[in-house]
Amino acid sequence: MKIKSLLLLCMLLIMTSCAPSFNQPDEVVEETQDETGQETAIIPKYKIADENYRVLLDYKLSQSRGVIVNQVANRLDIDEMEEGLRRHSISYYDPDNYFFQEGQYITEDVLYSWLGRYEEGESEQGLNPEVPDTEGLDTEELKKIEEDNPKYLSHILEQDYLTKTDDDVVQLGGISIGIALKSVYRYQTEIGGPYYYEDISMSEMLVEGKKIAQEVLTRTRQIEELADQNVPIMIALYREEAQDSLVPGRFVARTSVSGDSSSIGEWQTVNEEYVLFPSSNGKNKYPDTWANLDDFESDVSEYFPNYVSVIGKGFYIDEQLQKLTIEIPISFNGKAEIIGFTQYVYGLVMEGFQTHYDLEINITSSGEQESLITRKSGDDEPYVHVYH
Repeated sequence: MKIKSLLLLCMLLIMTSCAPSFNQPDEVVEETQDETGQETAIIPKYKIADENYRVLLDYKLSQSRGVIVNQVANRLDIDEMEEGLRRHSISYYDPDNYFFQEGQYITEDVLYSWLGRYEEGESEQGLNPEVPDTEGLDTEELKKIEEDNPKYLSHILEQDYLTKTDDDVVQLGGISIGIALKSVYRYQTEIGGPYYYEDISMSEMLVEGKKIAQEVLTRTRQIEELADQNVPIMIALYREEAQDSLVPGRFVARTSVSGDSSSIGEWQTVNEEYVLFPSSNGKNKYPDTWANLDDFESDVSEYFPNYVSVIGKGFYIDEQLQKLTIEIPISFNGKAEIIGFTQYVYGLVMEGFQTHYDLEINITSSGEQESLITRKSGDDEPYVHVYH
């Protein structure tokens, strides 16, 4: 009995020595703008992926939290603006050396004042065009004024990027600002009246957006907490899609301003877009992807003749496919049926999809996720998960 106990103890010691070590995260001092000027924060040791930023704990919410939901109508635009701004920030703030924090300097009150129309005499001027006195005008005259002076600006999103010094002090190292601009201006001439729509061309939006960006930069530099800090600022212009669009809009231009400057120089054109499949635009512009999904849909229909349809969304940079997301809504009668169909789709992925882009396939039933198939660019085999 003693020998067995001794052997058990030895085995436990060996297992303990081989067990993974869960190292403690770094504890650092974060510079703040409160009375003490400093507070303790924690940096997680690991990132979920190389392209992700580590986030300081205790997590600080944005000073203008919730404003974007009230200003940007399409939920897809909200998600893409936030995630896309982080993606573009990687070109300026290396995730290995910078930490992410939601915006702490452009407050809710300030932001709402910037998003309004310009009005003479206001202390915080709106950045959308001024309109003349409309008293006594009829509907057609009011429509003409709105069409000539659309609200271009929807939202301004701030993200902060922090660095750690040799003394374990975390301080502001850079700011990214996303400026959301409308592609379609929706307006009313009277409260409760019908909505009218005015398309805004890309060229017109860029001209106005760059003017707005310069003013946003000037005002950001004047914020009290930032006035004495030589912080670089990256600014990106985002073109929203229509309110009922099934794909989000996209970033169209970006620029970086050094910490000692309050003037924007050169702009870099951003060539990226989301494309819906099936669609005439997708078929005409990216016929190879369209044909690939058309063949895939035919194979799915052979397995489930009564399914609804396959819906694809491709993300392109410089007209090269970066990620393809596919939704397959099907009505199932049991778990075995779900597993069998997922295995079938897995085989279609192995045989029919190239590996130079990220792939994500969501299989759903009655609005609920049933299984997930994902594959990272360059991988030979996908990852599969069936939900229970």
